[in-house]
Amino acid sequence: MTTHSTTEPITNRLRIVLVGTQHPGNIGSAARAMKTMGLDRLVLVAPEKAPDRESEALAAGADDVLASARTCGTLAEAVADCRLVLGCTARSRRIALDELLPRDAASRALEAATGGGEVALVFGRERTGLDNEELQLCHAAVHIPANPEYSSLNLAMAVQVLAYELRLAVLVGDPGPAPASASASAPGRAESPASHSELEGFFGQLGDALEAIDFHKGRAPESALRKFRRLFLKAGLDSREVRLLRGVLADVERMAMLAGRSADGG
Repeated sequence: MTTHSTTEPITNRLRIVLVGTQHPGNIGSAARAMKTMGLDRLVLVAPEKAPDRESEALAAGADDVLASARTCGTLAEAVADCRLVLGCTARSRRIALDELLPRDAASRALEAATGGGEVALVFGRERTGLDNEELQLCHAAVHIPANPEYSSLNLAMAVQVLAYELRLAVLVGDPGPAPASASASAPGRAESPASHSELEGFFGQLGDALEAIDFHKGRAPESALRKFRRLFLKAGLDSREVRLLRGVLADVERMAMLAGRSADGG
C-alpha cells in the first residue's frame, strides 16, 4: 500500500493515466498540460510508442513529468492502489457508469484524496478511447460537454480540461496537507477504504460464486455483474468489509461444490 508524508500536498495523491497512447507527442503535450496545473504524476499504460524527442519537445519544459512517468502493462496494474478511478470518455450506453461533469469529477477526486485515498483520472486511446473492459475498472465516467456538432478533443486538450478543474478545486477548497491516516481516522471507520485491487479481487470471486450457484440461469452474466459492481462501489467498502464478504463467498462456493458432489452421488 502506498504511504505518504503527513506534510505532502494533496496533488501528490492525484495521477493522470494515459492508456494505449498512439502518438508520443501527445504524451509530451499531456505532461505540459499537467505541469501548468500543478500535477506531476503521470502513468502510461501500454503506450504504442515510448516517449521520444517529439514528446520532450512538446512537453515544453515539463521534462521532469516525462522523466518520472511510470509505465504499466495494464490499467488494472496502474490503478491497483487507488481508492477512486475516474474514466474520461464519451457517453456510452454499453457500460452503466455514473456520469460526472469535469467540475463534479474534480470535487469527488479532491474529496477522496483529502480522505487519504489515491485517485486516478484515466484517458483512453486517441481514436477509440477506453474499451469496455477498461471502463469496467472505473468507478465513474467523466464527460466533457463539448459542442455536439464538433466534439472531437485532442488527448492533451482533454487532460488540460480535467487538470484545470482539479487545480481550481484545490485552490477553492484549499484542503492543505492530507494526513496519511485520514481515511482510517474518519468517524466510524477503523479500516482504510478498500483499494482498487481488493475490490477487483472481490468482484472476481463474486462472479465465480454466482456461477457456482447457477444464479444467472443460462442468461449472460454481464448485466447482473455490472449491477452488483455499481451497488458495492456505492457502498464505499473498507478493507475489513471486503474480507468479510469474501469469506461469505468462499462458503457459498464450498457449499455449492458439496451440493454438486451430492447430486452426482459422490
